[in-house]
Amino acid sequence: MHSFISTSPISPLFHHQFQSHTSLTGLPSSPSPFSLRFCGLRRELLQLPQLFHRVSSKNRTYVSAAASSAGNGSPPKTFDYDLVIIGAGVGGHGAALHAVEKGLKTAIIEGDVIGGTCVNRGCVPSKALLAVSGRMRELQDEHHMKALGLQVSGAGYNRQAVADHASNLASKIRNNLTNSLTALGVDILTGFGSILGPQKVKYGTDNVITAKDIIIATGSVPFVPKGIEVDGKTVVTSDHALKLEVVPEWIAIVGSGYIGLEFSDVYTALGSEVTFIEALDQLMPGFDPEISKLAQRVLINPRKIDYHTGVFANKITPARNGKPVIIELIDAKTKEPTETLEVDAALIATGRAPFTKGLGLENINVETQRGFVPVDERMRVIDANGNKVPHLYCIGDANGKLMLAHAASAQGISVVEQVSGKDHVLNHLSIPAACFTHPEISMVGLTEPQAKEKAKKERFKISIAKTSFKANTKALAENEGEGLAKLIYRPDTGEILGVHILGMHAADLIHEASNAMALGTRIQDIKFAVHAHPTLSEVLDELFKSAKVNVDVSKPVAV
Repeated sequence: MHSFISTSPISPLFHHQFQSHTSLTGLPSSPSPFSLRFCGLRRELLQLPQLFHRVSSKNRTYVSAAASSAGNGSPPKTFDYDLVIIGAGVGGHGAALHAVEKGLKTAIIEGDVIGGTCVNRGCVPSKALLAVSGRMRELQDEHHMKALGLQVSGAGYNRQAVADHASNLASKIRNNLTNSLTALGVDILTGFGSILGPQKVKYGTDNVITAKDIIIATGSVPFVPKGIEVDGKTVVTSDHALKLEVVPEWIAIVGSGYIGLEFSDVYTALGSEVTFIEALDQLMPGFDPEISKLAQRVLINPRKIDYHTGVFANKITPARNGKPVIIELIDAKTKEPTETLEVDAALIATGRAPFTKGLGLENINVETQRGFVPVDERMRVIDANGNKVPHLYCIGDANGKLMLAHAASAQGISVVEQVSGKDHVLNHLSIPAACFTHPEISMVGLTEPQAKEKAKKERFKISIAKTSFKANTKALAENEGEGLAKLIYRPDTGEILGVHILGMHAADLIHEASNAMALGTRIQDIKFAVHAHPTLSEVLDELFKSAKVNVDVSKPVAV
């Protein structure tokens, strides 16, 4: 971590960008055998003749020249669209698909490429690199392979082929998302979008359209603190690193949140030595402390990783003229110089900043807060006077509530529900987060310190339950018994306050807990649910069964 930003996943109760630790990983109304998921969104395939016919047969009203003649200060009387979305990332895409389901005539504006950060420079290509690092790590672990009765020697990789795998995956998913929008009749408008006035949007050079409702979904960009010079070659952000143009012998990673952790997993598996630079006194400061301690033992200590905590990277100079990358460290508290590092490369993983400049917010009297668009619990934009701006919403990283791709999608769907006439408030505490290291880390809800603080303030007690992957048959069969699941709950009511998992497929396992929290399911009910044996899901089954709740079962779950 550097300055005031970390990429550690956290609870929204603790989320204040530039002050605390932030994180950067739709919901179908009716399941379909033709539906797939990408980054938490449905991809409606092209083989949907009935749905496509229904959408394409609608009377469509395209942009008219008259739209630009109305004054910016007053809303138009008729509209070109029911909904216009500025930004075609994960959040915008999810909102657009749900809007079509609701029968809204929808357009989406994109000034870069469909898919936004997640698909092109984030979640998707990073998972391709992590898939490679996971295979490499397993093949290089002679003890692990021998325990399974396997003999493997000479595991290696082709850097360009690995890079191509990540690039090709991003391209494939981007095309899928584009095709899904087109197939469902969403107009894709190319150009940078901005607000001209109430219910009026400009895109490109001078194209103007009107909409009954507008969603801002412009996302975020990597945050680079002052004093750090990024050249895109030896000093890079995640945008550059995902191209894997080089695998340095020694790389410093500034920030030990989930981005930094995932890249350390990739680089060490491919042969690099890694040095973490973290401003706080411990690595992974946004995780539950017990999980952080275990993660350090499993993901840091056995690997070629060292670290400096309690320091800022005050100045970073790229390699040039035969000299290495130079990193000047200062004490985070005293600001006194501590030491200077010379490394082959540096990755800046200090969080993300909202991409909201040039949106024309001044035309509707909206002032950003540290770059974020202020919104209420329903994602309605708030102006400088504290009033709601009619028919204007902001979702995803641009509002800073919870900087996760699937959170943006969920917020977009929530907004579409509202503009369709159904009130909806999203429970951000039920949104899970994951770090795709090997093994994985996942979490939902409050950490133990946050839960204790809440309990003290609201005068109730909390309890902790834990289970180990060492007791799970499937994990042992895979020789992957290293792991822990932790449940934080209220024994007087059975309410789930938080769940944290480190272990094999933790990112998949967390959803039983997050869905239970979203639906308000209590422990005394969910502990009767049946899990297939032997599966990793039994880790959560045992976790819920081990909790001691002082209330009776309210309803049967399994009969």
